Amino acid sequence: MNSELIAPAATPRELGYRMPAEWEPHEATWLAWPHNPEDWPGKFPAIPWVYAEIVRLLAARERVHLIVENEKMQRRVTSMLRRAHASFDNVSFHAWPTDRGWTRDSGPIFVQNQEGRAALTNWQFNGWAKYDDWRLDSQLPGRVRELLGLPEWQPAIEENGEKRRIVLEGGSIDVNGAGLLLTTEECLLSEVQQRNPGVSREQLEQVFSDYLGIDQVIWLNCGIAGDDTHGHIDDIARFAGPDTIIAAVEPATNDANHEPLAENLARLKIARTPAGKQFTIVDLPMPRPLVFRRQRVPASYANFYIANGLVLVPTFHDPNDRAALNLLAEAFPDREVIGVHCVDLIWGLGALHCMTQQQPAGVVLA
Repeated sequence: MNSELIAPAATPRELGYRMPAEWEPHEATWLAWPHNPEDWPGKFPAIPWVYAEIVRLLAARERVHLIVENEKMQRRVTSMLRRAHASFDNVSFHAWPTDRGWTRDSGPIFVQNQEGRAALTNWQFNGWAKYDDWRLDSQLPGRVRELLGLPEWQPAIEENGEKRRIVLEGGSIDVNGAGLLLTTEECLLSEVQQRNPGVSREQLEQVFSDYLGIDQVIWLNCGIAGDDTHGHIDDIARFAGPDTIIAAVEPATNDANHEPLAENLARLKIARTPAGKQFTIVDLPMPRPLVFRRQRVPASYANFYIANGLVLVPTFHDPNDRAALNLLAEAFPDREVIGVHCVDLIWGLGALHCMTQQQPAGVVLA
């Protein structure tokens, strides 16, 4: 199956494709090995070892597609993974240059049809409408398509008789696999770090319907303090089932996160499923403010990653680490829930969900 088999006029939805939930079976996880010390100034030496541990944990459950800068780096990474006792049977290397390692945002977003066949959507990536060095990262979906031999769509809207590609990062959305999508107004509708100037809420909802099979969008307000993406959903609210949402909360009224998270929670409580039912809302605590070099970083337990039989949860040497792990263990009783120390990793302003991108089961390498 290749992209030539899909008529240009047909959208993924018209052909029965949808974006699966993260907890549905994976073929693999995509990661890009860290290589830029300026992304973690003063802490970079520790970061590759964090990645090595994450690869070890994931490779025990599913294939890991690991993007490295070049063959020299591949040899270095191989040595590190060997020392970390990662399973090489489940690691595939790809020597593709990148700007950064946040594969969640620059990588493809996979969709799947009822027969289990997969395809990918290639959204425009522009460095979170903030950074200038994004052009290598924007090539990643095309490279994945060529490797896997999958159909590809480039989501776009019609504007003045021409196609205009839509900018979207994977960390700005979360889905339940059954037609619902979570996102924030701050990220997708604000004039700050504006991804799609002039594109309306209604137009975005139609794009989500056409390309991801979404029936209903739940719009929350703002993200958390320290988030340089300006409002990614994967730090504040995540689906844990078709009708269950895990929502970050901050009870301390003097904390910058208290008011925006309270508003988000209020919106979730009045939201309804397509059948008119209330969602089951699970309150997830926040760690205490984490500051390095006088800069608050976006530490949140909501930035967990769901893999086959596994949930990886960021931890921060905080008393709420235990509470968060217990809550997520209850939410995912059929999976092993493992905390990963992220005090160093979060200095790069991202954590476990930001660095990973799931590839649904059913994809066969070309």
